[in-house]
Amino acid sequence: MSDDWDIRTKLVHKGSRRSQYGEVSEAMYLTQGFVYPTAEAAEQRFQSLGEDEFIYARYGNPTVRMFEDRIAAILGYEDAFGCASGMAAVNGALMALTKAGDRVVSSRALFGSCLYVLENILARFGVEIVLVDGTDNAAWDAAITPDTTLVFLESMSNPTLEVIDLKHVCDLAHANGALVLVDDAMATPIFSYAKDCGADLVLLSTTKHVDGQGRVLGGMIVGSRDLIRGPIETYLKHTGGAMSPFHAWVQLKALETLDLRVRSQAAGALEIAAFLEAHPKVARVSYPTLPSHPQYEVAKRQAESGGTVVAFEIAGGKDECFKFLNALNVFTISNNFADAKSIVTHPATTTHQRVPQDQKDILGITGALVRLSVGLESTKDLILDLKQALDTL
Repeated sequence: MSDDWDIRTKLVHKGSRRSQYGEVSEAMYLTQGFVYPTAEAAEQRFQSLGEDEFIYARYGNPTVRMFEDRIAAILGYEDAFGCASGMAAVNGALMALTKAGDRVVSSRALFGSCLYVLENILARFGVEIVLVDGTDNAAWDAAITPDTTLVFLESMSNPTLEVIDLKHVCDLAHANGALVLVDDAMATPIFSYAKDCGADLVLLSTTKHVDGQGRVLGGMIVGSRDLIRGPIETYLKHTGGAMSPFHAWVQLKALETLDLRVRSQAAGALEIAAFLEAHPKVARVSYPTLPSHPQYEVAKRQAESGGTVVAFEIAGGKDECFKFLNALNVFTISNNFADAKSIVTHPATTTHQRVPQDQKDILGITGALVRLSVGLESTKDLILDLKQALDTL
């Protein structure tokens, strides 16, 4: 299959493996183990796996492998490893590539569970953790030194949508011999620029845009074959963070419509961000490709789109936010994002509730902050819904 295909063609065809039955839709192999014709064949397979040979579902599975190959192809990397969830991917990559005495430099604007893995797990095992303001190139310059092992960041932060100058960070890290891991959840697999900027590994919560319909969990670690089939596969196959074949099949099929869904959602998000910015009861809007965004120039240079999520602050506080949320009819109150259904979240009391208050203050996660995930409904209906809810304030 051609590497020159456009992304929409890759989303439908890349990585396909057909059985002897010649099925059109990818097959779902719900099996934990595999059989061998002889004892000698079993011995040989445990010594060295061939291209389409499998041992145990924790190590690999034909359906999962199709999903891995397709994700790697659309992001432009050699290989990928499917995980049980996005956080299994984050934990797996960080644990596989660090040891006691290593130094990890990370942006401080991270999802709460990512901060937990860094500060409560890696640090407990003797890994030095250095957190910096990811939007400040000078802060990266000071923190990334020759003894840095790994650099970790969200290309667009959750939930405030800060944007990092990713090429600057990658060039600096590589000059100091460090690997770069990028959590690309907000950038989306369609608009990802991690490979172009030089990131060594991309981490995806495929629960988000890939499934995008609120059904199953999934995660993916994407990068070079040496890293994926070396330390990452070794760690994950022994610790059990592998993806379910059923979840892989659901999300493999969802890839076929990913480009269509994400482009529609992103177009709606930009239109909604512009509406909110002009509304008198909205104090501030954060959307990377709005000219008012603090990192607008960096965002426009790196990304085709600002993604499917909009963050904004109500002119007021928690009470006004709750009144606004409760008045919405089309938007669904939930803690997920990147779904076909539009979702509204109050991060300070849900997704980032357990982040210490001093860190919330630094990150700008206030009682007035709202995160909107734009779905596939009519943008006109979404704007009317936002307007009527804002009018209640």
